[in-house]
Amino acid sequence: MSFDYEAYLACFLTGDDDSLVERFFAEDCEMRSASGVRRGHQGMREFLHWAHDGVRECPRVQHYLQDERTVFADIDMDFHATSHRPDFPFGELHPGDSLTVKFLARYDLDEDQKVRVLTTAAWPPGVGVTTLPPLGGHPSQLAAYHAYAAAFSNGDPQRYTRFYTDDVVLELGSVPRIEGAQGIADFYTAMFRTVRETLTIHDLDASDERIVVDCTSRFTAIADAPDFVVAPLAKDDFAEVGVKVTYTLRDGRICHIGVQRTRDPVVTRA
Repeated sequence: MSFDYEAYLACFLTGDDDSLVERFFAEDCEMRSASGVRRGHQGMREFLHWAHDGVRECPRVQHYLQDERTVFADIDMDFHATSHRPDFPFGELHPGDSLTVKFLARYDLDEDQKVRVLTTAAWPPGVGVTTLPPLGGHPSQLAAYHAYAAAFSNGDPQRYTRFYTDDVVLELGSVPRIEGAQGIADFYTAMFRTVRETLTIHDLDASDERIVVDCTSRFTAIADAPDFVVAPLAKDDFAEVGVKVTYTLRDGRICHIGVQRTRDPVVTRA
């Protein structure tokens, strides 16, 4: 039996760090990088949980070589933030931020074909890397969508509009269609002064042409909003609505957003 590097990468892309360590690393493993040495399953798990707290890490292997005891890989590693990480090793990240870092990785295998030593070297972000369009069907682009949703829920138009074409159209059904990235930003910036919207993703289907999402939109009043279109809300009330959102993509950016209600609003009073 030989080490299945493709299976290793597929597991990595799921974001299940505990499974990755258990399946592919020796009990007495070491990870050696510029930031230090981590030892054993516990050390690896602790490091990965810290590194991936609010950040999805998605490897895109450019080349790799393998023999019976070693794998050597050239990796363009995408990082997509869903939380604020001021302490992130490659620079501060906010929800909606993405960056790509070139890694060279050497995996030394033990007699059981598990990783005994992982040694990595990294370049500064953006140096010598390939890039993907922001959104699409690749696992890294799916992670980027979650970063987009986090930026939107965070009320950060500077970041969530990066995922739009300039001529994007939003059709909510409850208000007239909204045209342009700036038009969408203006609409939500005004709404967010009294009501904040957060998205909880339940199911996501993506291709290079479109993304279809089943989610719950929660609208939380930060001030009285008696005329809010979903339901009248007093401060600290919230309404939850099930929606199906279809994002049409052009060259990896959103050019059309269509929203359909799938579950009636449920209002919770403060």
